[in-house]
Amino acid sequence: MEFSASQIAELLNGRIEGNPEVKVNKLSKIEEGELHSISFLANPAYQEFIYDTDASIVIVNNDLELERPVKETCTLIRVENAYECFAKVLETYSQAKSIEKVGIESNSHIAKTATLGENIYVGAFAYIGENVKIGNNVKIYPNSFIGDNAIVGDNTIVNAGVKIYHECVVGAHCTFHSGVVIGGDGFGFAPNKENDYTKIPQLGNVIIEDHVEIGANTCIDRATMGSTIIKKGVKLDNLIQIGHNVVVGENTVIVSQTGVAGSTKIGKNCLIGGQVGIVGHLTIADGVKIAAQSGVGHSITEEGKVVQGSPAYAMGEYKRSYVGFRKLPEILERLAELEKQIKVIDIKIWENRKP
Repeated sequence: MEFSASQIAELLNGRIEGNPEVKVNKLSKIEEGELHSISFLANPAYQEFIYDTDASIVIVNNDLELERPVKETCTLIRVENAYECFAKVLETYSQAKSIEKVGIESNSHIAKTATLGENIYVGAFAYIGENVKIGNNVKIYPNSFIGDNAIVGDNTIVNAGVKIYHECVVGAHCTFHSGVVIGGDGFGFAPNKENDYTKIPQLGNVIIEDHVEIGANTCIDRATMGSTIIKKGVKLDNLIQIGHNVVVGENTVIVSQTGVAGSTKIGKNCLIGGQVGIVGHLTIADGVKIAAQSGVGHSITEEGKVVQGSPAYAMGEYKRSYVGFRKLPEILERLAELEKQIKVIDIKIWENRKP
């Protein structure tokens, strides 16, 4: 696949400085740029590389001021936001590559009652169960499983080894990376008289709305009753556990190794760092930010609040407390010295009081 500078500038609504006909067929970091590759410069720390890069096209911000000319072989495309525009180039490149995959490979299993859309791809050893509905332009890569009565919307990508259990519903333009499990049983067990545990049947499903991306080996449990819901635009990193009946609001981002226990409701536009633990049956308000390795044991009802720590509380208070904690040895030494001085003073006072 080749793209010219003029095609890319049109896609990004950018302004060309250099050869509009130069063509690229690969991507590169600016410090590793080579001929026929496209790169970008958004961070000023990397500006020194633009003068010597061999990349044929570099996307830069409109306000970038060059200290000296770039190589003649390098064409610049100036845009409002170079980082955002390069992400758009990556997305276009990725979509163009995925379009190449069309058709049903041998050794895959597709139930006769399944409904398949147009221009789909089903890889070898993939399994599509009874009454499954697959939309248009869906890509299902090898060794994936789509359970009975599941629905997968248009333009969704199901990478190798993904498991989507029965009855689950997936929207359009979603991406699931390898090892994702959608709709495994929620963690439901009740103690019994035999000092053992009785499994509670998990009869609900998982609903994933449009434009959701889920990283490798992330698990989203099906609801006990009703649905576990991941709303539109949510981005989940690798190795995340979402418990049964959880609701994650629109455009919320959750980073790797975070666990959300059952029935917690997370608002929209939240940012949750890595290795965060959230107790079940809580409510997290819209726009909340939770710092990495925090433990959340109580609902956060204030919109836009930023918390940190375990248990988590307001980040400003946490940082002030942490400064005090680091100074604790020094404080203890000073306290011990003050106690010595007080004892000396007490002795002197006592001696002065003697007849």
